Amino acid sequence: MFEFIRTHRRLMQLLLLLLILPSFAFFGLQSYTGMRGGDDTVAKVAGQNISQQEWDAVHRQQLDRMRQMFGNQVDMKLLDTPETRRASLDNLIAQRAMLAEAQRDNLRVTDTELLERLKMILPDLFKPDGSFDKAQYQMLLGAQGRTPALYEADLMKDMALQQLNSAVQDTAFAPKTVAARMSDLNDQERVVQQVMFKNSAYAGQVKITDDMLKAYYDKSGAQFQVPEQAKIEYIVLDSAAAASQVTVSDADIKSYYEQNRQQYAGKEERRASHILIAVKKDASAADKAAAKAKADKLSAQLIANPADFAKVAKANSDDKGSAELGGDLGYFSHDGMMVKQFEDAVFQMKQGEVSQPVQSDFGYHIIQLTGIKPAQGKTLDQVKGEISDAIKSQLAAKKFGELADTFNNTVYEQGDSLKPAADKLHLKIETASNVTRSPSKTAGAAPYNNPKFLTALFTDDVIKNKHNTEAVEVAPNVLVAGRIVEYKPQSKKPFAEVQAAVRELVLQQQEAVLAQQAGEAKLAALKQKDDSTGFADQMSISRVKSQDLGADVLNAVMKADATKLPAYVGVMQPGQGYSIFRIGKVTQPATPDNARRLTEQQQVADILAQQEMLAYLDVLKERAKVKILKAADHPPKAVEDQP
Repeated sequence: MFEFIRTHRRLMQLLLLLLILPSFAFFGLQSYTGMRGGDDTVAKVAGQNISQQEWDAVHRQQLDRMRQMFGNQVDMKLLDTPETRRASLDNLIAQRAMLAEAQRDNLRVTDTELLERLKMILPDLFKPDGSFDKAQYQMLLGAQGRTPALYEADLMKDMALQQLNSAVQDTAFAPKTVAARMSDLNDQERVVQQVMFKNSAYAGQVKITDDMLKAYYDKSGAQFQVPEQAKIEYIVLDSAAAASQVTVSDADIKSYYEQNRQQYAGKEERRASHILIAVKKDASAADKAAAKAKADKLSAQLIANPADFAKVAKANSDDKGSAELGGDLGYFSHDGMMVKQFEDAVFQMKQGEVSQPVQSDFGYHIIQLTGIKPAQGKTLDQVKGEISDAIKSQLAAKKFGELADTFNNTVYEQGDSLKPAADKLHLKIETASNVTRSPSKTAGAAPYNNPKFLTALFTDDVIKNKHNTEAVEVAPNVLVAGRIVEYKPQSKKPFAEVQAAVRELVLQQQEAVLAQQAGEAKLAALKQKDDSTGFADQMSISRVKSQDLGADVLNAVMKADATKLPAYVGVMQPGQGYSIFRIGKVTQPATPDNARRLTEQQQVADILAQQEMLAYLDVLKERAKVKILKAADHPPKAVEDQP
């Protein structure tokens, strides 16, 4: 990526925006709109309130997603700042403004488009024959406390927002002169020679005193710190623990089967292809007539030649998702998966038949029935295991709620021991050593290795009084409580223990100082009088051909003023020494890499598109009459203690 992109500060805000905008399908708009308070409003967008709770929730979700993206490579405290908190609010406002605009523009998502998105998100729910496992779909959402209607509404809103986003960003383009200039800079090659003043060459000149060692130790004490550590006990209540305490009888299974017999009776499924001639409900009479005429013509053509259906669909259908498949929509039952007019027509047709145009809210459909699967019921024996799992899942969810109350109360009431809670709930007391405030890479996904739990663990009450932590939800339906058995506070290793290491560090430091002094003196002399003596052989470098020089060295050489040659530049290379580079020639390649140039042009276009999107969001915020209230000046209290 180009250097100006790497250093473009506003793009960091855009990164946060991109992390949040696609979130509706996974977190649900209901989670943003269902917690609206009264007097804790922090902002107003298009006449709707944004509460402190919503802001807190979105910020936590953003931190959780970044934690999932980067794992333990990034300290979350560095990302949980007043600036990122405000960015969370700004992005939540942007979501609301975009949603208001999408609703104002009546952006819609067709059932076919929704089905295609479901295939992308939940591919395992589509059987080999193309049919959709509706029962598993309902069960999956039910386990998350959601319904298909709410989930699909959220998903359609998300898709509508993506339409709006694409409508803006897809119009951006990179001026060829700008992209070409950037590629020229990328292609530019500089012929250089290097001479290095190695740190190690000055070891014999370094004089180290005890005062120098003590001063380094005192100043750089953080290098010799031993972090606080704890040996802990903890217990975990999760869905598996709840499931182990419920049983499902044959009588329960039979009763469930009888109550849901219709579900297992099976439904006839049909496979169809269609050609959509799209026309809006509010289209002019002339546009409607033109669409109807086109549909009539194609229908007549295909009734006469049904074998041409796939070819005609690819060329004419306005449903681009199915058009690529020759109009094929797969198998579906008569249960509302498709729009009513379409479904009703399909289930009145004969195998292989092509229909007259069928009108729906989306336009005119020309349909070909390509397959029929008769209803196939399932016996009790065939679905016994499936029913047992479903009942057990329901009972376990209910049982978990009951056990969670007991878990919370017992851990709190028996404040200095986990044994009463473990005995009452049949849980095992686990132990862990060398536990610190920050998650450990070696502990991986262990329940105690969670930032929320570690925050609760390392509090004064738990450390000093050896009390239990509160019950902490570290994942959906996973509660953890713990206590500290042994605690070692942060300490600094004694000077005598690290003296040898300090001596080596001071030696390296002083070697580097002498090497840099010698190198800078030589550089000053070379700028007065050119002299290539002692330099290594020539090598050609560019921004795409670094010769393994490292980013800092490459940037210094490529940024150096080369209007007058030879030119010189000096660079300190940590741990190695001070290098001087002699730039003797600047050239452009005779044959540019056109494929890479196209990629770079697209990168420039992407940046311009993102900037246009930010500008468009500013317009939408103004149109939505955004008001930031005084409370928004303060960070969310619920997030302040998050790691």
